[in-house]
Amino acid sequence: MEESLPQRCLDCLVRDKALCGSLGDKQLLDLSLLGRRKVVPKGSVVTWEGDDNPICANIVTGALKLQASTADGREQTVGLLFSGDFIGEPFEEESAVTAEALADTDLCIFPRSGFERVLDDQPQLERALLERTLKSLREARERQLVLGRKSARARLAWFLLSLPRGCDGTIDLPIARQEIADYLGLTIETVSRQFTDLRSSGVIDAERGGRRLRVVDVTALQDAAE
Repeated sequence: MEESLPQRCLDCLVRDKALCGSLGDKQLLDLSLLGRRKVVPKGSVVTWEGDDNPICANIVTGALKLQASTADGREQTVGLLFSGDFIGEPFEEESAVTAEALADTDLCIFPRSGFERVLDDQPQLERALLERTLKSLREARERQLVLGRKSARARLAWFLLSLPRGCDGTIDLPIARQEIADYLGLTIETVSRQFTDLRSSGVIDAERGGRRLRVVDVTALQDAAE
């Protein structure tokens, strides 16, 4: 049955770590019949908060920023999604967040109604989605704890540890320092000062104000996050 899978599935970079990894070839074939690939340009919105919720998707490459509106009308970053992550809310008629592409982002998109039917027929996929939902809830609770109890240094260290790192420790910051500050409940001055302190202490290596850095001492960064 492997040869019957569409080429986009055979070549998929995240097949093993996306939701699809929970499926056998026959089940994956059924799901793939619904899917289509779409590259969303940097800065484009995938879903708008409060609008119809028509799709679910796996992120193949790229990154998305999730934002929600505060009571005074400001946009607050509430999450970041990367390769292998899933976006969408099955069985919800409206989108709870606005999702914006932080880079040109390759999505494998499924119509929500069709995805819901596959969930009904594929208990493995339903379980995998439940596990991811529970993981997201744990991460949300952890973020609340970090914001409520941790120092500024610990918040930034925790944030850096949550981002994808290359094998050489390289991190490309997906959002600007002002957005990092908003995400962590800090001022931009505090975030800049903590970046400087981490760099001065040899924990990270980065150019001042740059979006790329390298984690030099992972253990020290983990200690800083405690």
